[in-house]
Amino acid sequence: MSQALHADLLGWRRKIGVVVPATNTIVEPEFHQMAPAGITNHTSRFELSNMALNSDADFLRLVEQIKANLDVAIDGLVPAAPDHIIIGISAESFWDGADGAAALKERLSQRAGVHVTLGSDAARLAIEAVKAQRIAVLTPYWPIADERVSQYFGQCGFDVRRLIGLKATSPINIAEQNAATLEQALQRLDGDDVDAIVQVGTNLGMAKIAAVAEKSMGKPVIAINTALYWHALRSMGIDDSISNFGRLLEQH
Repeated sequence: MSQALHADLLGWRRKIGVVVPATNTIVEPEFHQMAPAGITNHTSRFELSNMALNSDADFLRLVEQIKANLDVAIDGLVPAAPDHIIIGISAESFWDGADGAAALKERLSQRAGVHVTLGSDAARLAIEAVKAQRIAVLTPYWPIADERVSQYFGQCGFDVRRLIGLKATSPINIAEQNAATLEQALQRLDGDDVDAIVQVGTNLGMAKIAAVAEKSMGKPVIAINTALYWHALRSMGIDDSISNFGRLLEQH
């Protein structure tokens, strides 16, 4: 295991930088709950308006705003000398397919000077880790984004059997989706023809709901924030088994 770049009193093992939009209220608390001893999270929030989302065109404008602000958010983290950076927004990482995601990861890693974890990449590796091939997908998105997500997973060799997009009416409304809505969506997605269920959209509070659903369904249910944090930890050589967030962090 490599050494931390600039270990401090609390982050004596590693410091993780986290990029989120101003409207995201789920990533930070979920990541803090997952952090093992000696790992600290440090967040850069970038400006994003809580715009109304009533159509594919609205969602496209949202993604364009996100893309325009990523570099500034990365620059805001560099002075803290993180050992790794998580991009805590998933939509843009699926947007341009597998090749686009690889190019985005390379560009942001070069800008940051450290390795970067993207939602698309983390989800792909998590699905591979649990040895799933046939998947169902839950998103908070509109159809224009759902199509990009399905396309990405298809390019990665997975068979997307079903997808439910919740069509959240604003960025903040994503976080306002209640537990009953999310649990019912998981039930609708499940079936004997599915090896695993995957949730994308980092402002959905799915980490612990997914962990509970895994037990009742008897199959992996991968929350994007769990996949992101798992990928960051394992990339840094941190192999702690972390309970209460499902088999990915506990067993892989």
